[in-house]
Amino acid sequence: MSHFNRRQLLQSIALSALPVTWAQAQSAFPSKALRIVVPFGAGGVADLTVRAVAQKLSDNLRQPVIVDNRPGAGGIVAGELVAKAAPDGHTLLLMSNGTAVSAGLFKSLPYNTRTDFAPVSLLGLFDIAIVVPDSSPYKTLAELVSYGRANPGKLNIGTINIGSTQHLAAELFRTQANLISQIIPYNGTPAVINALRGGQVDVVVEILGPLKPQINAKAVRLLGVMGASRPKDLPQVPVVRELPGLSSFNVSSWNALAAPGKTPKDVVDRLSAEVAKVLADPEMVQRLAGFNVEAKASSPAQLAQLLDSDIKRWGEVIQKAGIPQQ
Repeated sequence: MSHFNRRQLLQSIALSALPVTWAQAQSAFPSKALRIVVPFGAGGVADLTVRAVAQKLSDNLRQPVIVDNRPGAGGIVAGELVAKAAPDGHTLLLMSNGTAVSAGLFKSLPYNTRTDFAPVSLLGLFDIAIVVPDSSPYKTLAELVSYGRANPGKLNIGTINIGSTQHLAAELFRTQANLISQIIPYNGTPAVINALRGGQVDVVVEILGPLKPQINAKAVRLLGVMGASRPKDLPQVPVVRELPGLSSFNVSSWNALAAPGKTPKDVVDRLSAEVAKVLADPEMVQRLAGFNVEAKASSPAQLAQLLDSDIKRWGEVIQKAGIPQQ
């Protein structure tokens, strides 16, 4: 065999080996069970959403996907765990708009919200509702807003704890709708609903899902939601941005997945594609709709952009409302 032919043969062997190595590199992930660390307790909307997605993800990736609930301290416990985990895509964080809120609410965090996590994909959006008691004189959102503007200090708005998304959404609504009103925080959804039904507050800002039984039982009246568009199952319910002067108002709660900051881009992209596949399944869309969650995937870049804009927005709301940093 001539020297030239031998060289050609060696080159072709080397080239034919290339795709194999690349394929091996691709199939190296996932090489073991995945763990999704959730900053909330079991049984809530976020937990139910992530468990539904994890089950399907596990089938598709042929690896177990374990949900690890680590509630408490504004999601810091869960965040720190993932920020310090090996950046190989096997440990993920269930991120939410609460992650963005914490960036402005806490004096210092054990991680940098923007650099210590690699955004993977959105999982879903859920509406924040504005409700009044069924006996309320306000039949529409416009009526409520005009009463609030005409009667400074007369309107009491109830929400759950200070610094929660619901509380900050109410603050943003109050400012942008030019309402001079009090916001009264309560310790959890049952307490705020009792306050509404007992007449201690006139209106409540809360996640739509947990209010559905009260709305269906005609105990409370749904005046509107705060997101970009009307709820798919309640097309008659207006959004805040339909009111004059509020066209840019758009607030909804969201859940997403993120990996540790230094996770390789190809692993992040693979995860993002797998999540998109799961969320495109009509059965999954239906299942999440049952928890009042709109299934919605995103690219890592879109999620990074959402996180950035939410950190900025909630940081400004916290500052304007004079909420002390914790």
